[in-house]
Amino acid sequence: MHTLRFNTNINCANCVRAVTPTLNGEKAISSWQVDTDNPSKVLTISGDLSAEQVVALIEEAGFEARPA
Repeated sequence: MHTLRFNTNINCANCVRAVTPTLNGEKAISSWQVDTDNPSKVLTISGDLSAEQVVALIEEAGFEARPA
């Protein structure tokens, strides 16, 4: 397991609610959080996914993510 960080456009509580089903539904993710107070809206994920897999999940949920 490893921890990955991404800059995103997940910028409010409604956005967090929108990605929650996607991220919670991915069994390879053990935990995640979005720091919406950070100007880069940093998403931190712990689990067994590659950065590319996380970006694909975030895009599937309708948002953007770039490795931080």
